[in-house]
Amino acid sequence: MSVREFDVAILRDAVEELCCKLACVLPDDIRDAIEQALEQEDGTVARQVLEDLLLNCEIAAEESVPMCQDTGMVVAFLDVGFDVSFLGDPYEAINEGVRRGYKKHVLRMSVVSDPLRRVNTGDNTPVMVTTRLVPGDRVTITMLCKGFGSENMSRLAMLLPADGEEGVRKFVIDTVAKAGPNACPPFVIGIGIGGTFDQVALAAKRALARPLTESNVDPFYAAMEQSLLAEINELGIGPQGFGGRATALGVAIEVLPTHIAGLPVAVNINCHAARHIQEVL
Repeated sequence: MSVREFDVAILRDAVEELCCKLACVLPDDIRDAIEQALEQEDGTVARQVLEDLLLNCEIAAEESVPMCQDTGMVVAFLDVGFDVSFLGDPYEAINEGVRRGYKKHVLRMSVVSDPLRRVNTGDNTPVMVTTRLVPGDRVTITMLCKGFGSENMSRLAMLLPADGEEGVRKFVIDTVAKAGPNACPPFVIGIGIGGTFDQVALAAKRALARPLTESNVDPFYAAMEQSLLAEINELGIGPQGFGGRATALGVAIEVLPTHIAGLPVAVNINCHAARHIQEVL
């Protein structure tokens, strides 16, 4: 078995370039979902909002400017092949890539070094990195820039097994209803079910990185994604809270094994600027 030596400068440079695409170019799956929502929307104000969102994204991509002033806190999922040997520190490489990318493309620095003393780090680091070991000799990085208007409306609950599927559904719908216009709908909803207190939140975050064109591989949860999306859109919150059919563009569920005594569930809300990008190195 051969080992691939991987210079972390490759990772650093890739992250630097990805920062601009992440902040300025709406992913195809999200743009297509907004266009589909526009086709199905019959409210005048709701249609105008969706048209404005699409125009905003078009201008952002053409002029390489952020589609939203909140260019977020960067979240990275790093999948590392078993056969990869890093030459250098991959975590510092990711942070340096963000440091360079945010400065180069004049993106807003939105990170404070301490949650209570609130001193801005000045370079949008540190990045929230989660690493997973996988077969092979490649390095895959998936990045999100997570704005906090929607992050602040996300919730986690430690339900009981007796609450069952209906309890999960109720918690999801209640969370979205409480978010209302504050999280800039139409939303993408990431849901984690199972695991432990810490891991269920991570599962919900990982769900947001999945393209809307992909469903959960388990038909049971794939059907649940679609039925929850329909229920959410029946709330009538609509684009930017002005009412309408499109309260959410998609729902993604990730599940984990859990304890016999628990039913953790986390709902991570993303606004319409659901920025995610992936590169295999």
